[in-house]
Amino acid sequence: MEEIMRALAAVGPFFTADAGEGEGYRPLTELYGDGLAGYVAQVGLRIGTGPDKVAASTAHLGIASRLWSLALGAAALSGQVPDLSPERVHWRVPTGGSLVLALPKPVALPGPVGDGLTAVAEANLNVLDEALRGGGYGISPKVLRGNSASALVGALRVLTGALPGTPHDPVPLAASLLDTGPLAGTGTFIHEQGLGFAFMRNSCCLYYRVEGGGYCGDCVLRGRGRGR
Repeated sequence: MEEIMRALAAVGPFFTADAGEGEGYRPLTELYGDGLAGYVAQVGLRIGTGPDKVAASTAHLGIASRLWSLALGAAALSGQVPDLSPERVHWRVPTGGSLVLALPKPVALPGPVGDGLTAVAEANLNVLDEALRGGGYGISPKVLRGNSASALVGALRVLTGALPGTPHDPVPLAASLLDTGPLAGTGTFIHEQGLGFAFMRNSCCLYYRVEGGGYCGDCVLRGRGRGR
């Protein structure tokens, strides 16, 4: 799994997890707990909204994107999913930068790859969703689940563009999560052999409320001319 993670890092920063804990790294369990409010505030400062539900949604989408990139990328390259349990993954925010993850001594989860991908959602995203809903941001479960779906499809799009023809096709893996797995009901995922894939979510990540922001390509509000 260490070799797979090194190969995956070539795709880009979202697909990269540092090999060691390093200075300033803390376990994701802290981010999902006492560190969450501070991180949302940092994101709100960076995008100019303050620590509101737009910042909370943006922070959530960034975390989900990094986790899905690591999980789906490793699955495509090796047919295995790394153990991304919150106590194993570490995080930090460099000065003037965005979230960085580390995965010291990565190991693969046992069992089928689909079970491993589902475990990422259950161990991380479900916990993060609950923490954000309890943080007083007023963000709905529908938005958070939609963010997770958008993050998955975004990772899939980058992965298939950067590494076409991986040993294990990531498209059906993502489709399973979106069609019948933990992200079922978050939107419409269409994939045709040889024609690619498309996704339209049933919710909005709220980024249009950021000054200069707009609607994402998969947003339910795209083309309506206004947001909710």
